[in-house]
Amino acid sequence: MKRAASILLLGILAFNWIGYQFVSQFLEHKADLILETRIDNDEYDESSLIELRVPLNAPYISGANNTTEFERFYGEVEIEGIQYKYVKRKIDNGELVLLCLPNENKTRFQNARVDFFKLVNDLNNTTQGKEKNHSSSFKSLTTEYKQENNSWAITPLNMLVLQHFIADNSTQAVGFTFTPEHPPQHC
Repeated sequence: MKRAASILLLGILAFNWIGYQFVSQFLEHKADLILETRIDNDEYDESSLIELRVPLNAPYISGANNTTEFERFYGEVEIEGIQYKYVKRKIDNGELVLLCLPNENKTRFQNARVDFFKLVNDLNNTTQGKEKNHSSSFKSLTTEYKQENNSWAITPLNMLVLQHFIADNSTQAVGFTFTPEHPPQHC
């Protein structure tokens, strides 16, 4: 019985750490696939398309490259927290014209993931009228420190000690001199 309870609690802990991220990513991917299928089968409302115009500053694009018809285009973009799926594109007067469809399900899943993360990790700062208790054991361990009064001092080297090291040539290799010389000539 204890083993089953400990396995259950470890499973809950593991889900709390990374499991909900996998579940939310799976749901977002599924929402992407559903919307892609709807777009490919032309099962969307043309009036809900949003037009984005992006200037193309490319010297090789001229008026001759303008396209009159839209073509199917794959991709996505996020604007102000809302996910959009590209539907069609064309080039018009040096601008890339994109028609996008809002991906409401993916946006909803992303917002739910962020809200769940804030809730689980206690990141809500909406405590009104009461103060939060900031004296948790983790915070006290990380903020306490031991202050030491070190009286370190670096004193200048005594010139006699310095001269002693220079005059002591017993550890120098044979042929070593302090004056620069030319390297030996090899014939």
